[in-house]
Formats: sequence, structure tokens, C-alpha cells
Amino acid sequence: MTTPDHPLTVHAHPTLDEMGAAAARAAAPVLRDAISRRGGARLMLAAAPSQSATLHALAAEDIDFSAIDCFHMDDYIGLAPDASQGFGNWLEHELFRRVTPRSFHRIDVTADPEQAASSYRETMGDEPFDVTLCGLGVNGHLAFNDPPADLEDPLTARVVELDLVSRQQQVDEGHFSSVDEVPAHAITVTIPRLLHARRIVVSVPTAVKRQAVHDAVHQPVSGEHPGTALRTHPDVHLFVDQEADPR
Repeated sequence: MTTPDHPLTVHAHPTLDEMGAAAARAAAPVLRDAISRRGGARLMLAAAPSQSATLHALAAEDIDFSAIDCFHMDDYIGLAPDASQGFGNWLEHELFRRVTPRSFHRIDVTADPEQAASSYRETMGDEPFDVTLCGLGVNGHLAFNDPPADLEDPLTARVVELDLVSRQQQVDEGHFSSVDEVPAHAITVTIPRLLHARRIVVSVPTAVKRQAVHDAVHQPVSGEHPGTALRTHPDVHLFVDQEADPR
């Protein structure tokens, strides 16, 4: 299937906080518009340190979070339910102690993984998200769709095996002390479902992500560089700090 290849503009900001504020300003009006028109909005969230500045700035925006239904795009299999590294738990700490949404639909990490993925497919349904907030992995992944990723995955959420680069990234970011501690499997929302949104806002700070940003902008659209899938969406806003700017 041929999909449009839209240019992907990089919006670079001198600092992490300025990047986060700009990303929040890109997301906020779409959420406010959905609340005004429909009485509610749907927000898909990534959970990673790269998202902190954006989430903190979004929490400070004039948005009625009590009208927003929130989802998250991935979580580990095999961690204790209360583990701080769990992505649902991370979002509770980074965002939901600042704002209270109408709902936060968490991936059930305590259930059988295949059953949990199936349940999350039902929970998300077919309705588009108003905003997807995401980042890019060191290997260019979107959520936990590591390369080679399926850009036309027929499922909306699935169980995946994490590649070594993704697991090492979690160690390098300080979440685990060794790769052996990082779960080898996760549940992830797939790329087509992440992109089924009115607007995509991508926040990618730090020098270790510079190559991933470059690849997302310049490589041919394919699962070898999952970030290139962003170019198949007509309304994507990619924000970086000075360190991640590939230009």
C-alpha cells in the first residue's frame, strides 16, 4: 500500500523546558477544541524521561483534564504491578499527580499478556485519538515497535519481544542497573493505531536521540526506521532540544 510521504519539520529549541513548552502549545488547542465540540478528548501518552518537560508544560496549560480520557502506548511484561519502572506508574507520578483526567486506561500488566493486549485493543476502540504524544527511541522505535516494525500492523496492540538496543536504553536512562533486569517482553500499541490521531506531537531531547531524529526525517519510509512512519501523517509536530537537533 502506498502512503503519502509528508515533509517532517524539526522545531528546535535551546533548552529542554522550552522544547516541552512548545510541544505542549501544539497539543493544547487540539484538546481544547475536542472538549468544546464533543465534550471530551482522547489523549495517547508515551512514558519516558523524554516526555517529562512536555507533560509538565501540558499540565500547566488551561485545559479541562476532567474531560480527557487518557491512554498509554506500552508497558512491560513481568514487573511487579507497583514497580516504578512500569510505564503506567510513571505516568501516574509525572502527570496524574498534577492533573486528574476523566479516565486513565492502563494496560493491565497483571493479566495474561495476550489477554491484556486483546483487552487493550477493545479499550481503545476505533475512535481516533485527538492527540498522540510520543517520542523516538534510540533505535527509532515508536512505542515499543522496534525495527523492523510493521507499519501496517493489522492489530492495534500486541505482545512484542524487545530488542537489545531498547533494553539497553532503559539502563542508560537509569531505570535499571543492568540489561538482565529489563523485561524482555512488553505490550505495545502498534504504529497504525498510534498514528490514528488528529495530531501527533513528538518530543525528542538529548544528543543520544540525534541520529533517530535524522533518520525519521531523511530515511525512506519503512519499518527499518520506525520513526519514518510519522511522515505518513499530515499533522505531525516534531520538537527537539539543541542537543537532538540533527541539522
